[in-house]
Amino acid sequence: MMCGKINKILISCLIFILCTNILGNEPNTNGLNIPKADREFRAAWIATVANINWPSEPGLSVAQQKKEAIYLLDLLQSCNYNAAIFQVRPQADALYKSDIEPWSYFLTGQQGVAPKEYYDPLEFWIEEAHKRCIELHAWINPYRAHHKDGAEVSKYSVIKKRPELVVELKDGYWWFDPSLTETQKHLENIVLDIVNRYDIDGIHFDDYFYPYPTYNHGNDFPDDKSWNIYKNNGGNLNRKDWRRQSVNSFVKQIYNSIKLIKPHVKFGISPFGIWRPNNPKSIKGFDQYDVLFADAKLWINNGWIDYWTPQLYWKINDIDQSFPVLLGWWQKQNLNNRHLWPGSKIDYGSDETINQIMITRGMFAENPGNVHWSIEPLTNDKGLVTELKNGPYSNQALVPFSSWLSVKNPSSPTADFIVNQDSIKIEPSFHDIKNTRNWVLYMRFDDFWEYKILSTSKVGYNIPRKKSFKPKVKFGVAIKKNDKLNIEGKINFVAISSIDKFGNESEITKIDFSEIN
Repeated sequence: MMCGKINKILISCLIFILCTNILGNEPNTNGLNIPKADREFRAAWIATVANINWPSEPGLSVAQQKKEAIYLLDLLQSCNYNAAIFQVRPQADALYKSDIEPWSYFLTGQQGVAPKEYYDPLEFWIEEAHKRCIELHAWINPYRAHHKDGAEVSKYSVIKKRPELVVELKDGYWWFDPSLTETQKHLENIVLDIVNRYDIDGIHFDDYFYPYPTYNHGNDFPDDKSWNIYKNNGGNLNRKDWRRQSVNSFVKQIYNSIKLIKPHVKFGISPFGIWRPNNPKSIKGFDQYDVLFADAKLWINNGWIDYWTPQLYWKINDIDQSFPVLLGWWQKQNLNNRHLWPGSKIDYGSDETINQIMITRGMFAENPGNVHWSIEPLTNDKGLVTELKNGPYSNQALVPFSSWLSVKNPSSPTADFIVNQDSIKIEPSFHDIKNTRNWVLYMRFDDFWEYKILSTSKVGYNIPRKKSFKPKVKFGVAIKKNDKLNIEGKINFVAISSIDKFGNESEITKIDFSEIN
């Protein structure tokens, strides 16, 4: 019956649960040699401040905003990126529905005014990213209260609502005073509001702690009032240590608070790439420890983050700020073995970008990753896109799991399938759909394996019963790049697994189709 013409037959699949976790070690699959899906963090920043990346200008129609967002997400998907770091709070405002802060000027053209055709941009971005197997990390600027390109200070601004929390700088910026307890409570409420209400995969802070000196024309940060209160109350730290301690306590508190609510939500920071000059000895440049009062080395030493993205925006052969030299130094600070996924500029061209990706893979073979500043070069450099697609990002990849957050594997999926004349449709079912982020479909055509990472929003997948292709893996061994082999293979085995929100992969469910061909 199954060897003849089959129009549509629904069959409850015969399931073999293979008792090996394909998450960590090479799976024992009874001779099937199923190759594990690649693991690598591949992310790009999408900036909304000053309309750098999205939306292209304030006040666009909702339809145009959505069109631009879909274009960017489709571009990331086409290059096999698996994470978007999306700026949701550029200047004490919100690109999402908030009862704490006003709608962003960069979204609607008027701070405090919602989109005319109401929608929630963050909710939209999350849904569309997850459809494409892309994590969505909510990028927040914690201390910036007003950007110089953010139009006039509106009546909805924190500057008007809570002036006691902010100070004015000389270059058009306003800044929260990080030392104030009320500042820290306000910012923590914002973070936890997002974590509570949205299905995000991460919270992300960038390098703006105390402001860069240029924002205040080289003058010191104007916190005399809070500093004098601290001294009068018996404070014994010097001013610089007092400022650093304010930021340190805030970073630690944010990490702990996130984990109490949703342990799977990763907390990441992308500090300035140099901790201090002469660390290591060949490095010259800006001193974030002494100027931004950001003791970034302490945060990674203590494991107050889940992933670490120092902004290494220099080339490999920049002697004073060399990408691999700085990356090697940060690696030595990673005492708690958190993810170290460096930030790199990709407007240097495809050769530099790919070389930096390969250096990172070499240094972090188990859990590599890169975060690219920004998505813009991908939109205007077709050569870069082509080189990424044909080179290091030619395969999809799962986001590396975080062993310190969870080592419990999700339940294995079950599946039905429909056998058609030319294809087989796999329809998975998941034990805990709310905590399942993606699923992996492993397919063997004759002796050659392929895999596809799919969203749980995709209820089924059609596998061709015969396929002509250039394979990449045979019996778990990679095919050489210059191998011109092209085959026509018949599907004979399929395996599926589920991926939870921590990135853990279930044991596999195997389906034998060897008899239907």
